[in-house]
Amino acid sequence: MDIIYKEINEFTRQQEYRVSAARQNAALFLTCGIDLADAMAQRGEERKITIIRLGRLLERERLRGIRRHWSYDLNRHIALKQAYETLARNDASSC
Repeated sequence: MDIIYKEINEFTRQQEYRVSAARQNAALFLTCGIDLADAMAQRGEERKITIIRLGRLLERERLRGIRRHWSYDLNRHIALKQAYETLARNDASSC
């Protein structure tokens, strides 16, 4: 019986991860036109350019928030930050 509960917990955890990844991928594509799966597959200079671009977009969004601009969107800010951290973390681990 204990094995069933472990399998249920593992399935639930994987399902939550998949939903989170799909949500992040859709938000990133809608906000700046970058497909996260393609960005994760990039290597070398192309990947560094994508990370720099995301960093620049994140900084612009942060400045909008500080200035209380009408176009600031907290959800966009969170999506950019998560995507930036995901790419930067994977870039650091691949070196």
